[in-house]
Amino acid sequence: MCAPVHFATHVRGRLYVEAVKTHSVRMRRAAVSIAIASLTVGGTCLAAQAAFADDADRSPGSVVEVESLPTDLWIPGTADAQRITYWSIGSDGNPALSSGAVYVPPGEAPDGGWPVVAWAHGTSGLADDCAPSLVGPALPERDYPYLGRWLEQGYAVVSTDYVGLGTPGVMPYLDGKVEAHSVVDSVKAARSVDESLSNKWVVVGQSQGGGAAITTARYATEYGGDSLDYRGAVGTGVPANIELTLLPLGPGVPPTSIPAGLTSYLFYILAGLRSAHPEIDLDSYLTPLGAQYVNAAEQLCVNELHDAAEGVVVGDLFSRPLNQIPNFHGLLVDYMGVPTSGYDRPLFIGQGLTDIDVPAPSAFSLVAALTANGEPVTFTTYPTDHSGTLIDSQADTIPFVRGLFD
Repeated sequence: MCAPVHFATHVRGRLYVEAVKTHSVRMRRAAVSIAIASLTVGGTCLAAQAAFADDADRSPGSVVEVESLPTDLWIPGTADAQRITYWSIGSDGNPALSSGAVYVPPGEAPDGGWPVVAWAHGTSGLADDCAPSLVGPALPERDYPYLGRWLEQGYAVVSTDYVGLGTPGVMPYLDGKVEAHSVVDSVKAARSVDESLSNKWVVVGQSQGGGAAITTARYATEYGGDSLDYRGAVGTGVPANIELTLLPLGPGVPPTSIPAGLTSYLFYILAGLRSAHPEIDLDSYLTPLGAQYVNAAEQLCVNELHDAAEGVVVGDLFSRPLNQIPNFHGLLVDYMGVPTSGYDRPLFIGQGLTDIDVPAPSAFSLVAALTANGEPVTFTTYPTDHSGTLIDSQADTIPFVRGLFD
């Protein structure tokens, strides 16, 4: 049934906005609570109802639909922008639809076309109305200026929503290989709809997108084939080794609440894992409360889910330990582990020392493994938080990326 989707959208669009307008935290949480209480396992059927062309060519990067992007969603400095829907690869290895946007800078393209910066966005949510190409980024005051600076440097920006976000199905949150396919295939699709784009490209990402960017870097040459000329990657706030934090979770573990941001990320991980791996029967490991919040993760965008997660005791979400799932560690590593070897182009990883969304030890452990394996990584730390790292790092990443095209 799709009624819960409409009701949740109603709550997001009316009650939630009213709560913000009145600046009442109590009303804001109440609105989110109403939305959560209305949800069912039916989850995200909004995308499933969308009508797409029955295109016989479902090869990765094949374009299904192109439309003009509304100007209020343009990156500052954009000369033209389009929203694209294209084929990629899902968690099951079968063709799956993804969407995204293409932003072109002003002026005449250089010989060979505009070099491309593929943007892998941070966490926005799993519901279709959280897709950046439909509603803009979750943090426009941060992301728009950042992306605008890439346009100023003479790059076209291609931004994927990832498979399942704005298209049928549930986005498999932090599934690195699906994200990598979404990114690579967005560049293929963008070049087929705009001939001014070069085949030379890099990937840049933050947070969820930081992990997506680094994983894309591992597979970009393989997935891109001969049609693309991949040059390197930038990842900031990269969530590495997060899979290890899921292993001890179970009844009463942990027995207290943790920061709401981290709890909301957990909800998204569990929802994505449930969608990508139905064979593990994740619901059988959840209490009714846990199932309620995982269902909510499929419908609420990141700021709303953050509010809903306030004060939630993680140990109350589980009816039995997650480590009872057969080969759970191996499954998680395959699903969301960031590769530590096999890179063929330079990497830049930036980390904020006061980041509480992706704490610094996460990046330290990743960079240590990359370095031990002789991978081509440049690592820089910044005395700031999660979002501050994205902004502050650009003084280093702009010349880094420029050098990749020399």
